[in-house]
Amino acid sequence: MRQAALSEALSGFDAVARIWRRRDVFAIVACAVLGLAIAALVLLPVRYLATASVIIAEQEPGANTSAAWAQKIGDPADMESQLLVIRSPRLLRQIMSSPGVVDAVVGECERGRLMGSTDACQRLRTDSGAFIDHVDGRFSVASAGRSRVINISYQSGSPEVAKTLANALTQAFLEDQRTEGANSREVATSWLWQELKQLDQQLRESDEKIQKFRRTKGLMRGANAPISSERLTSIGQQLSQAEAARAEAAARLQEIKSEQERGPTDAPSVLQSRTIADLKQQLTTVSAQLASAAGVLGPKHPSILALTREQAIIQQRLVEEMQSIAASAQKTFDANNALVNSLKKQMDTAKAEAGSATLDEASIESMVRDTEIKRQQYAELYKKASELETERRVLRGSTRLVSLAELPSKPFFPKKIPFLAAGLTLALIFGAGAALLADQLGSRVIEPPVPAAPDASAQPTDAPDVAEAPTIVPDLAEPGIAPPEMTTTTSAASPERRSHLPSVADVSILACLPRLKSLRQMSALGAILQGHQPLAIPHVLRLASEDTDFQHTLHDLVHELGLEQSARPHRIVVTSPDAGDGKTTTACALAEHLAAAGRRVLLVECDIAHARFAEVMALPPSRGWLGALEHGTALHEAVLRTEHPCLDVLPAGAANGPVGDILDAISLDVLLSGLDGYDAVIVDTPLPSQRDDFLAGTDWVIVCVRSDRSLIEPAVATVNKSRALGAIDVGIVVTMTEAEQHATTAPQTTPAPAFAGVG
Repeated sequence: MRQAALSEALSGFDAVARIWRRRDVFAIVACAVLGLAIAALVLLPVRYLATASVIIAEQEPGANTSAAWAQKIGDPADMESQLLVIRSPRLLRQIMSSPGVVDAVVGECERGRLMGSTDACQRLRTDSGAFIDHVDGRFSVASAGRSRVINISYQSGSPEVAKTLANALTQAFLEDQRTEGANSREVATSWLWQELKQLDQQLRESDEKIQKFRRTKGLMRGANAPISSERLTSIGQQLSQAEAARAEAAARLQEIKSEQERGPTDAPSVLQSRTIADLKQQLTTVSAQLASAAGVLGPKHPSILALTREQAIIQQRLVEEMQSIAASAQKTFDANNALVNSLKKQMDTAKAEAGSATLDEASIESMVRDTEIKRQQYAELYKKASELETERRVLRGSTRLVSLAELPSKPFFPKKIPFLAAGLTLALIFGAGAALLADQLGSRVIEPPVPAAPDASAQPTDAPDVAEAPTIVPDLAEPGIAPPEMTTTTSAASPERRSHLPSVADVSILACLPRLKSLRQMSALGAILQGHQPLAIPHVLRLASEDTDFQHTLHDLVHELGLEQSARPHRIVVTSPDAGDGKTTTACALAEHLAAAGRRVLLVECDIAHARFAEVMALPPSRGWLGALEHGTALHEAVLRTEHPCLDVLPAGAANGPVGDILDAISLDVLLSGLDGYDAVIVDTPLPSQRDDFLAGTDWVIVCVRSDRSLIEPAVATVNKSRALGAIDVGIVVTMTEAEQHATTAPQTTPAPAFAGVG
């Protein structure tokens, strides 16, 4: 009877079974919902959607390309403002004047009124408010993603009306943008031309005043400056040149006069003369001839006398030429000196004239400066006015047309495939919900009758006295002695024993372990949070030993595993799809349950990544079977005793070197060889990924799955993997089921002797 309540507790796996039990309700509700969806698809009016597109803030010819403008056109707020402009009543009123728009809207309104008067539709021709109310809800204006494109759409039962209204609003928006841009530029251009006209008049008057003053004062301008200034500059340049020439002539004259004492031939200025050079050449030749003849001839020789006279004549000519050069230098100096004196007088006169002209120019300098500023302003304003006029003539607005709306050929609503898919989905959801609700309302959990306590003589007298045994001590049959009512062999009884249990993927669900909660006094908030905070494994094991319902479930699990009727030792592997499914808790609780019943149990830890046995069982430090394998010692030397006389533990321990995926390199049959003398060997292990004979030689593989798992695929995958690794018998234990799922009424405490009798 307890197995009936067990199948009702499998909330994570029995949903499909519950729907199958109420498949008639599921079929009726699903067909009804699907029929309604099909009827709605047929009866709902067809709507067509026509869409036109425009792009905002495209660069215009001659437009401002500054950084501020670039930032402006990228502002999302600008897009929002354009969307509001398109949906504004002002533009909706403008489209009333578009050809064919009012007739199309009135026709759409009349087709929508199958019954009743059409006066309200005719009122749309004259009442702009009613027209706006009618079309505003059918228009859809939105930006296309993150782009600058705006889509303008209109929904209607007629594809022609949808196209006409969408294009009418698009054209009205484009024209409004062009008109607004052109008007602003026209106003700016008119103001600029007016300012230019005033500036031109002021410039003419200022120029006239300046010219009149200059004529009065005789201020004539040369090529680059006033005449007086240019004349002063020219005289200054001439004076500088004259003074330089006079200084040079004075130097020559002084040089000639200073060198006359040493002879005319030594002065540098004299040596520069061509005549002096020729005379010196002749003198040198004659002197050479005289010296040559004097060595041969006597002083009275006619040749000597002729050469002497010729030499005297040449020297006389040198002296005369020297005097001529000195006289010429004196004349040059006198002429340059006279020129310098004359230019100085002219310079004084020019300075006086330039000073007077400068004062006159300074008196009108402010007027000239103002005139120049106005002239520059005039040039800039004229340029800007010309640019604005050009822009106004070529302006197309900041908005560009991307595409006008085309005549829609397919309805926008309802679309057959999505509509039917949604209807089918709703049909499945409502059908499944109705089936589960019907199963919930129609199912009642019947409390199983409590079996009568057997005679006291039936209670075994040789049960071990365990001080730390659970509060409810199970009473199992002695190993090798089958119960009287079980006359068949173990191999024949096992299928019959599991035939009535629920199953998942052809795997029997052996037991459903309830969620354990602390019974100590706590606040209301603590009681609420208790179900959402995981408990430590030692705490869970202590609660399990005190929980009657948990011990009942363990007794049923022992019965399903056939541990109470077989004399041979059993090897049981406990695994799970994921961490946190209660694998270690289930293995430890089952081992303690069997040990409390007097069975010799060895608990083996193979979960190397999450080794917890040393903490859970309060074991002393040990190198475990990993250290034994590393040092080549026997495994039975690594077995540790616990406070339970019948329970031994073989922890995983630790190795000095790298462990790696050691489970892929060994099998449990090889690992457990030599560990004899136990009625049951329970192995807590994950499943390796490569070793295909890892589970060979095991009697049972228990897959622990939490009751709140929403998917069954991980459990099925773990079962298939267990079989691929050599397991023969595989079963599922659902852990942490809630109290309302486990049983409707409070469980009755069954005495230990009656426990064994129920079986």
